[in-house]
Amino acid sequence: MSLTFCSFSSGSNGNCYLIRSDNSAVLVDAGISGRKIFQSLEGAGVSPEDVDAVLVTHEHGDHVKSLRTIAKKMPQMSAYANSGTWQSIAPLVEEKQRSVFKTGDTFFINDIKVKSFLVSHDAAEPVGFSFYKGDKQISILTDTGYLSGNIYDEIKGADLLVLEANHDVEMLRIGRYPWFLKQRILGRKGHLSNVDAADAICKILSEKQKYRHVLLAHLSRENNFPEMAYQTIKNLLEEKNYYIDINICLNIIARDEVSAFYKV
Repeated sequence: MSLTFCSFSSGSNGNCYLIRSDNSAVLVDAGISGRKIFQSLEGAGVSPEDVDAVLVTHEHGDHVKSLRTIAKKMPQMSAYANSGTWQSIAPLVEEKQRSVFKTGDTFFINDIKVKSFLVSHDAAEPVGFSFYKGDKQISILTDTGYLSGNIYDEIKGADLLVLEANHDVEMLRIGRYPWFLKQRILGRKGHLSNVDAADAICKILSEKQKYRHVLLAHLSRENNFPEMAYQTIKNLLEEKNYYIDINICLNIIARDEVSAFYKV
């Protein structure tokens, strides 16, 4: 029994991920063009007819851009969101395809167990998701300004953790973004920095030591770059005596490219 993760895109330009089991295929968000989603599915060896569901984290455009398109072209698919999010995106999906979950509840999509958890972002009712099959867990945590105790409890057991490392704080502060946007990103309903991601990984390792895979996601095009994110987190881990390839495996998800497949 296994789960597989693949990113089709991750960042402010659009987000879409694929979770697969032996019997199911689930998309998380649809924030890129419908054409790219279908091309990426084809590259992943997944027929559109075999996609069981799309799960929506929140209503921002970089997460729902093509929700209407894929819902129409994949009528067998159910679209899952909580009630707060549906209030903003209901017109994008016909009622017969809508499924509503309560944040924090556990539900099944065929053989994949799904749990949503509340995150802190400037959206109606934003969530992250964990996926379970047997004793394996994949958790996706992006678009949050900080990590609550409940979030830590949910993600610390993940075998594969997709974790936001959105920006370098100094790059953001001296960059060209307007002040209000800088404040939004840095706030408790904004995005995690590289240092925030490193602190989260260290805390997880201190509470539950096991070898796991961490994928850094949702990197800003303007205020970060992959080498900086990786090196910042590597340095901060080593300060706490945690080491890449010994305590964790660490990789970066490219903003606009289909990733490798990661299996747990």
